[in-house]
Amino acid sequence: MEFTAAKARAEKLRKTLKYHSDLYYNQDNPEISDYEYDIMNNELKNIEAEYPELITADSPTQIVGGKASKLFEKVTHAVKMESLQDVFSVDEVTAFIEKTKADFPDAGFTVEPKIDGLSVSLEYENGVFVRGSTRGDGVVGEDVTANLMRITDIPKRIQTDASYLEVRGEVYMPHESFFACIKKQEDNGEVPFKNPRNAAAGSLRQKNSDVVAQRNLSIFIFNIQAVQGVQFSTHKQSLDYLKACSFPVVPGYVLCSSAKEVEDEIRKIGEGRGAFSFDIDGAVVKINSLAQREELGSTAKFPKWAVAFKYPPEEKETVLKDIEINVGRTGVLTPTGVFEPVILAGTTVSRATLHNQDFLDEKGLQIGDTVVLRKAGEIIPEVLRVTRHDESKGIYQLPSVCPSCGAPVYRLNDEAAVRCFNDKCPAQIVRVLIHFASRDAYGIEGLGEAIVEILVENELIHSPEDIFKLKKEDIMRLEGFQETSANNLITSIENSKKNDLSKLIFALGIRHIGAKNAAQLAQHFGTMDDLIAADEADILAIDGFGEIMSKSVKEFFSTEQNLQMIASLKELGLNMRSLAEIKDERFKGMSFVLTGTLSKFNRNEASKIIESYGGKTSSSVSKKTSVVLAGEAAGSKLTKAQSLGIRIINEDEFEEMIK
Repeated sequence: MEFTAAKARAEKLRKTLKYHSDLYYNQDNPEISDYEYDIMNNELKNIEAEYPELITADSPTQIVGGKASKLFEKVTHAVKMESLQDVFSVDEVTAFIEKTKADFPDAGFTVEPKIDGLSVSLEYENGVFVRGSTRGDGVVGEDVTANLMRITDIPKRIQTDASYLEVRGEVYMPHESFFACIKKQEDNGEVPFKNPRNAAAGSLRQKNSDVVAQRNLSIFIFNIQAVQGVQFSTHKQSLDYLKACSFPVVPGYVLCSSAKEVEDEIRKIGEGRGAFSFDIDGAVVKINSLAQREELGSTAKFPKWAVAFKYPPEEKETVLKDIEINVGRTGVLTPTGVFEPVILAGTTVSRATLHNQDFLDEKGLQIGDTVVLRKAGEIIPEVLRVTRHDESKGIYQLPSVCPSCGAPVYRLNDEAAVRCFNDKCPAQIVRVLIHFASRDAYGIEGLGEAIVEILVENELIHSPEDIFKLKKEDIMRLEGFQETSANNLITSIENSKKNDLSKLIFALGIRHIGAKNAAQLAQHFGTMDDLIAADEADILAIDGFGEIMSKSVKEFFSTEQNLQMIASLKELGLNMRSLAEIKDERFKGMSFVLTGTLSKFNRNEASKIIESYGGKTSSSVSKKTSVVLAGEAAGSKLTKAQSLGIRIINEDEFEEMIK
């Protein structure tokens, strides 16, 4: 390519890559696959290699694409969190090994799966987890300690001789958790995450750490960044040590001595990736000797002692046999494609969501088309394109009436979704009742999806009120129920009436209102009557509530049918008051940060006490922090509080404050 053409192409690639890099790293909402991004990035590298004068300081080939979010405190990494040099052929891997062998004939190499998630750093002082942060741009990341604390796989204490230990890992969402997450999103009429990597990144960047706990994230540790008090000579030795310390270390790491062994291991990982319960997007080859790594060093962006082999996504043709229309809890009609079964990434694929009418139009889909399928992120089947289409058939159109109830369906101006607004729609009724009784909502033990469907099918329940009108005799008539199981269900329903108002608000299924928002509404207004009487401005005044959420709440409590339902639930004995009673407002306007290990209270208890006196808790120390409650082995938060001159108290002083 001559210089003028190369310059123009490089400028176009840089602009495109920056756009997609921002979507991937900072918005967790990619529009293209990793592989498509990597191919463009590799093309830019080749142009810059041929014409070094075209390299710019802000080129995507020279920097990591992430940046620290303004939602979290910034962390400057003591050891730069570098990205890896991607390669796309075995020949490139062989070239890397041969070049290394020329310098170090005795070099060995580890090969391990490349986990597709969000890279984080974990810091331990004398065996206690004190801080966790995202990679960000490699130099500055985000302090997400509070969220990482909610990941059960991360050990909070370890047995180690190291006075300081910093490890690097990849936070990911297991497939099982991912499927549960997107099912809940689809049932709620939300846009589901595109793949587990985005789900993990989006969850870890939530201000509410309860979201992290609910989404069951996991982590694999793959490197020691820094250590004091313990020494290692090889990478494998360090991973073995971390495993002995109870860290969940990246699985299947293998030591190889030749290019042939490395190639065989890469092929083995690739062939088995469909059986993993998590996503991988490649295999990482690293020089095993830490001394040899030190001698080789790094470029501005990559270490010279490792490469990441990227597997191309598998694509296959199949036939779209049918399109099924499902109706969600909020009335959204979602088309699902039914295909001739094909094997992709180790599993059989016969169904995939077709999202909405916009997607059908964009792809030009119709029943009978031959299409190309792949698994986005190696897990979610998606239609890439149509290869054969009967032009006489046109494009499939969603029905003009609801397939469940026959009522007309509509598309609002600001939505991609087509929606049924009939509140008597059978499909919606089932979804509404499943949500109402679910653990995260009203939490009626024993009233799961299957039981709800049986009760609806037998016309025993049609609305939330009907759940609390059920009689033991009615339930015992159903197949599979006996007196004991019927009694247990009735008892569970009766006990649930004592639930906090926040659980009822969330169970009502108000659009755009999650569990945390429901808790805020309950605590702010105190009673259901006061919430109903509130105007939109009152709701908008709640921290974190915007115009869309406030309008949605007001519309729900302005609908006569909803008001009648709430009145009925009140008559049936459901609690209509917030149990998070404010004892007094001694902590009003104060923000507390809890750090270290508390012995007299756990963090949840301490947070509830603070909130009961009108205060708030935060996960990070800032100039807005009023008080830091420091327990044993308090780390970086304590240090920062001291530097800012913030009041620091221990548990005894906290007890005095709440007497």
